Amino acid sequence: METDPHHATTPITKKAPLLTPLLLMFMFAMILANLGGNMYGPLEALYLKQLGAGISQIGLFYTLSQIIPLLLQILGGWLSDSIGRLRAIAIGSVVGIFGYIPLILANRWEWVLLASALNAVTRSLIGPSFDAFIADHSAPENRARLFGVTQTLFAIVSVVGPVLGGYLVEGINFKGMLMVAAGLYILATILRLGMAREAAKGADFKPVPLSMTGLKQNLGAILSLIVAGGLFTWILVTDGVRDIFFNMSFSFLSVFMEEIAGLTIGQIGVMNSVFGIAMMVVMIPAGHLADRVGERVNIAISFVLMAISLGIMVYVPPASPVWVYTLGWVIAGVASGLASPAYQSLISKAVPARLRGVAFGLFSTSLGLVSLPAPWIGGFLWEKVNPQFPFLLTALASLVVILPVWLKFKVERNLDEEEAVTPPQDAPQG
Repeated sequence: METDPHHATTPITKKAPLLTPLLLMFMFAMILANLGGNMYGPLEALYLKQLGAGISQIGLFYTLSQIIPLLLQILGGWLSDSIGRLRAIAIGSVVGIFGYIPLILANRWEWVLLASALNAVTRSLIGPSFDAFIADHSAPENRARLFGVTQTLFAIVSVVGPVLGGYLVEGINFKGMLMVAAGLYILATILRLGMAREAAKGADFKPVPLSMTGLKQNLGAILSLIVAGGLFTWILVTDGVRDIFFNMSFSFLSVFMEEIAGLTIGQIGVMNSVFGIAMMVVMIPAGHLADRVGERVNIAISFVLMAISLGIMVYVPPASPVWVYTLGWVIAGVASGLASPAYQSLISKAVPARLRGVAFGLFSTSLGLVSLPAPWIGGFLWEKVNPQFPFLLTALASLVVILPVWLKFKVERNLDEEEAVTPPQDAPQG
């Protein structure tokens, strides 16, 4: 949710394998790391609550936790373009290990802010590198399909992780669950360090010297794409609107499920797994659909489905049968499965290959900037209006952005053809 700048001249062809051994190893490490994250992530708000945080404090936490990523995402993308995707991921993973320490030791919710800060460093290095790595190892005509395949692998984790996390919390406690998650992350980090070391031995591995001049040049090129009013501009605008409202409500979804819907922590874990199953089933066909009819079809349909799912999950009578909430989570999973590979494919096509790390970093930064106060606002609306109101606004925003998505999400040119797309420097050359 990765390679280096491209200096060789051999083009990637249509006949290149969809999943190479390097990609498979890369995915395995990401599955291990994300398994731990999915055990904890969906239950984080409940952990904060257990550590003494109220609704307003939970909203404040999610607002504050976005500040450091805003400062680091662009630098993370630049480092990825310069030193190599795998090397950036390895460095980020080492930092991620230390992020588990304050989580496990926490006796107040403020401790989790330190963990969030360390995790922000990790995500700023791994996030842009991951998406860029996938784009670098694919041809434009099947890129959405590859993103669909890789996201399906991660969806399997999102099925197992929440259930395992929920039952570990109920069977042991939050601390025990976090220790298991940390162990999985350490294994993933060991694999990543090995991959980065092997990639550095490749004859064609040529890191780009880090310089402020290089960063300014890359940022200048990306900013010119932003102000041009083309595809990249509208991706930022529409996803910015969506991100504001999704952060306003989804930060509190697990708390809503417990306090209003009356579900147990174990049931909430199962709901998150149901979400992951639905997403997993949809992603590969969604990638095929996006490659055939265009990414905007997937994204428009996903917004409609997300609005429907929120209506089901939030506006049914409290203590409704569990299957009703399950239906809402299934629809939400289908919506996410449709949109995820389409968005990643669109962003990769909107910028030249040599700028993908910076572009993905800038994309994450800009979205985080506009949505920075959203969780705090959502907590305020929960307490001052009613718990359903933030979710209602999110559903309405999902419907509003459909029009610009349909009108503006068109790939006007193939930027991969404007420069030679070469074998990534992170991959050993044979």
